[in-house]
Amino acid sequence: MSDLSIWLMILALGAGTFLIRFSFLGLLGGRELPDWLIRHLRYVPVAVLPGLVAPLVAWPDITDGALDPARTIAALTALIIGAWLRSPLGAIFAGMAVLYLVQFALQ
Repeated sequence: MSDLSIWLMILALGAGTFLIRFSFLGLLGGRELPDWLIRHLRYVPVAVLPGLVAPLVAWPDITDGALDPARTIAALTALIIGAWLRSPLGAIFAGMAVLYLVQFALQ
């Protein structure tokens, strides 16, 4: 790839990112959002967190994509604690604690 095409790609991606953010923050930032939209936005963190965690559990880089028992046990524990307590932070901390404990026990 030439330097020009790389810089054009960087500028296009930067403009796209700006427009996506501006469409929500710039155009709607000073207005009050409707209740139905606020109700739907409450589910964004709950939907994004599994999308970030699932690839790290199913195909961890540290094991070259092989299933890792420590991460699987920690993910299942976080899922159970999160469902039981209905607390994302409780699930995160429980999953981290179990991950480190199982990794320590398997060494």
